[in-house]
Amino acid sequence: MKDFFKNILATVFGIFLCIGIFIAFSIISLIGMVASSSTETEVKDNSVLVLNLRGQINEQGADDPFAGLLGDEGLSTGLNDILSAIDKAKDNDAIKGIYIETGTLATDNATIQEIRNKLKEFKSKKKWIVAYGENFTQGAYYLASVADKVYINPYGHLDFHGIGAQPRYIKDFMAMFGVKYNIIKVGTYKSATEMYTEEKMSDANREQVSAYINGMWQNILKDISASRKISVAELNKIADGFTFMSNTKTLKAQKLVDGMLYADQVKAEVKKLLGLDADKEINQLSVAAMKNVTVKNKSDNEIAVYYCEGAIVQHPIQGFAMGGTTQIVGKDVCKDLEKLANDDDIKAVVLRINSPGGDAYASEQMWHYISELKKVKPVVVSMGGCAASGGYYMSCNASWIVAQPNTITGSIGIFGAFPDLTDLMTQKLKFHYDEVKTNANSTFSPVAMSRPLTADEIAAMQTWINEGYALFRKRVADGRRMKVEKVEELAQGRVWLATDGLKNGLVDQLGGLDDAVKKAAQLAKVKDYRTADYPAMPDVMSQLFNKISGGTGSALDEQLRLALGSYYEPFMLMRTVNEQSTVQARMPYFLEMK
Repeated sequence: MKDFFKNILATVFGIFLCIGIFIAFSIISLIGMVASSSTETEVKDNSVLVLNLRGQINEQGADDPFAGLLGDEGLSTGLNDILSAIDKAKDNDAIKGIYIETGTLATDNATIQEIRNKLKEFKSKKKWIVAYGENFTQGAYYLASVADKVYINPYGHLDFHGIGAQPRYIKDFMAMFGVKYNIIKVGTYKSATEMYTEEKMSDANREQVSAYINGMWQNILKDISASRKISVAELNKIADGFTFMSNTKTLKAQKLVDGMLYADQVKAEVKKLLGLDADKEINQLSVAAMKNVTVKNKSDNEIAVYYCEGAIVQHPIQGFAMGGTTQIVGKDVCKDLEKLANDDDIKAVVLRINSPGGDAYASEQMWHYISELKKVKPVVVSMGGCAASGGYYMSCNASWIVAQPNTITGSIGIFGAFPDLTDLMTQKLKFHYDEVKTNANSTFSPVAMSRPLTADEIAAMQTWINEGYALFRKRVADGRRMKVEKVEELAQGRVWLATDGLKNGLVDQLGGLDDAVKKAAQLAKVKDYRTADYPAMPDVMSQLFNKISGGTGSALDEQLRLALGSYYEPFMLMRTVNEQSTVQARMPYFLEMK
């Protein structure tokens, strides 16, 4: 028996020793990685910037020393890193061109538009771009089409089919479990609640979705037509076919691609452009390496770029994020905005907002702090793929609003979706309830369990929602210097494409992040300035613990997104339903646009 316990103890000790050695080795390796990542990158003559673009592109990248070590290599590159890398490459004479390798790109069209426009600036410097893919998604092709040459694997595929929206409805599914919803909302077009109560799109929702997806598609066609010299009519004809199943010879005949090559053959083409012999190596620079290419700017004037991405919550939802890998946590954003207001070196602030909205209370709190910030320095909003509902609530009082043509915005309205669990509890689970109370509404709860809500209770809740909508509408009216009656014409929860938002006064300018920064500098009356990204990324140990615990933005979350595909967003909404605020300023951000 003694030997048994000795063996057990020895085994346990061995396990802990191995774990300790592994952790120590990992920390030493990570310290080395962090140290090496801070070394300035040498840009050799005749170099090429390599953009490996796939999956979802977040607004702000992370200085992530664990990418690759924990299985999520390449997931930490953000839009800010990509745009910065292209900018530096554009102004560096040693960098002759850009090589884009893409395929399964699943980010929004406004983000693609932002990168695409930056690549056009690069080409304006008489530099070349080559793009290659084995299987192009439609978004990947939209991006790649800006290149001078687009190559595809001889047996690859290219998807080009237009834009279609397929909202989902869960009323009958939830009814199987004895669950239905009491919907309290304001706005004919506030369609986020339809998933709970309907079996198909309302006429109003069909009208607004048709308007913005058709507008978005026309913008995409216009860009591709200009780059590939194919008429819009011909592109629509191609999209009407089953392009994904077309062979690559057909794709070339249609002028969608310039040739069919294997990856090593594309490298040979790049070497020709560089004037290199076949046996010579290409000097390649990644986006990560470009972060350490120094751009000299000693200006004391700073334009802060503060990134707000994801669903709006007042407090963070732990584990997987709600509706994506990022969240806009109201209480944290408010603290950060106060610090930016008190920093005298910061002359103006650009808020980069990519959000479908969320918690109405959190949106109001951030509106207040943005308004206070605006009192001491200019605040310019740069809209990403979506700045709607709560995202527009945050934006409406800015000094100036800039959006990409394919940005989705508006959706001025709020709602509450309150589960009625009465049938689940009393019919399915056979619970019985009784009550004793001191006042008329002592047992009232917005989430019905023991009995359905009464007409008086629903009326009281409607008044509550109406007041929230009136406040939202007033915030927009004051911020956009409109009459409330004019806002009401644009509100009712209606979603607008930014091109229409520019016409109706919800947006001031079409453009990207650079345009927003330039406007902020102009409003601050500074000619020389530097930019800095906020909020600061978490330190190394915080990132490590977040990765291990499967926190927001973790590899596990990304793998779940890949596994579930288009079902990821609705799954996350249902998973976090108990952690969300009851009153939402949110659009149906998981509306699937194929």
